[in-house]
Amino acid sequence: MYKNVKFFRNLCPIVISLACLLFSSCQSSETHSGDGDQAKVATQDSAGFVSIFDGKTLTGWEGDTAVWHVEDGAIVGQITATSTPLKANSFLIWKGGTPSDFELTGEYEISPDGNSGIQYRSEEVEGVPYGLRGYQFDIDGANTYTGQNYEERGRGIIAFRGQKVTLPVVTESIQALAKNNAWPPSVVTGSFGSADSLKTLIHDGWNSLRIVAKGNHLQHYVNSILMCDVTDNDTANRKASGLIGLQMHAGHIMRVAFRNLQFKEIK
Repeated sequence: MYKNVKFFRNLCPIVISLACLLFSSCQSSETHSGDGDQAKVATQDSAGFVSIFDGKTLTGWEGDTAVWHVEDGAIVGQITATSTPLKANSFLIWKGGTPSDFELTGEYEISPDGNSGIQYRSEEVEGVPYGLRGYQFDIDGANTYTGQNYEERGRGIIAFRGQKVTLPVVTESIQALAKNNAWPPSVVTGSFGSADSLKTLIHDGWNSLRIVAKGNHLQHYVNSILMCDVTDNDTANRKASGLIGLQMHAGHIMRVAFRNLQFKEIK
C-alpha cells in the first residue's frame, strides 16, 4: 500500500505538468478576428496587426476583376497589350472600413514601366468606377516618385521623397494654387537625404512599405527607411479618415503586386 501511495505522489507532478502544457497549447491555437466583413479575412498577430489579404482570394476587396487577381499569394494588378485600356486610374478598394489613425505594412513589386500606389484616407469619386481621391503612397517602376506623398485628384505632390514638410492653412482653391501637379504652399522643414540617394535604397523586385497616419502627421517608409514626413495643417483640404485602395494607373502596360498586407489601428 505504501509503495502505491508513493507511486501516485510521484506521478501527480507529471500529470499536472502535462495538463498545464495542454492548456497552454489550446490557448495559443485560438484565432482572432475583426468585426463585420473584415472578420472573414483578418487574422491577428501578437503586435496587434491584422492581415487584410488572405493570400488566396480578393475577399474583403472590391475592384475591376479584369485588372485585379490573386497569383502566388499576392494581389496582382495587370494591364497587357490586349487589355481594354483604362479611361481613368482604377483602384482595388479595401472594404474593411474608413480608418483614421493607423499603420499599414506590406510588400510590393512593380514592373519597370509601372505606375501605382496605395491610397489612404480617401473617398470614392462620383462617376468614376473604382476611382478614389486622397493621400497616396506613390510607387513607380523607375523609382522617380516611389515613397513620396501624392494627393490623388487633389493637391498633387505634397511631399517629394526625402522631404519633411508642413502644409499651411490656405484660403484659395486647389485649382488656383496647384501647379505642375505639385503643391507650392508646402513648406520644407527638414530632409532625410536627396531623392537620388534614397532611390539607391529601393530594390528591383520586392520592397517593403509602411504607412503611418496619426492625426495630421503622415509618414511613408520603404525598406524601413523614412522617405517623407508630412504635417498637414491645411484644414480646408486635409482628410482625417477614409478608404484604403491599391492603384492601377491608366495608360500603362504594367504589372504590380502586393503581399503580406498588415493593418493596425492606432488608438
